[in-house]
Amino acid sequence: MTREDKSQVIKDLTVQLAENANIYLADISGLDANTTSNLRRACYKANVQLAVVKNTLLEKAMEASDREFGDLPTVLKGNTSIMFSETGNAPAKVIKAFRKKSDKPLLKGAFIEEAIYIGDEQLDMLVEIKSREELIGDIVGLLQSPAKNVISALQSSGGKLSGILKTLSQKEG
Repeated sequence: MTREDKSQVIKDLTVQLAENANIYLADISGLDANTTSNLRRACYKANVQLAVVKNTLLEKAMEASDREFGDLPTVLKGNTSIMFSETGNAPAKVIKAFRKKSDKPLLKGAFIEEAIYIGDEQLDMLVEIKSREELIGDIVGLLQSPAKNVISALQSSGGKLSGILKTLSQKEG
């Protein structure tokens, strides 16, 4: 790889790091071609981009990025694959599902919406992370719930309420 090629790869990685809020680093070393192909297919179905990267180039891209990756560059040893996704938990779900058949990929670390996670032991927690859309849906549901309760209470006791109001107005008059 020439110096210009490396420079271009670093620029491309820096752009991808800036454009993606959810970045996973995994180790897929030791997977044969067929298994790797199955992993790529699973990633594609889950709308997750998967690419194998050189650690030194990724580290330089992280340094060039405006984002703060904390201790994430410390996991850049050995074989590293990078996964990008719009949904924070999609790569974790792919990894977990794929590990039912294989012992890889191993999660090295993740950068999700400015939060940093290091180590494979974080996988179960990352699977449970809700996407921004899921959180908004939960909040909307919670906000609608009290209003629905009030409306249904008013509708069910509407007869009682109108009777009470009628009685009160007759007492005043």
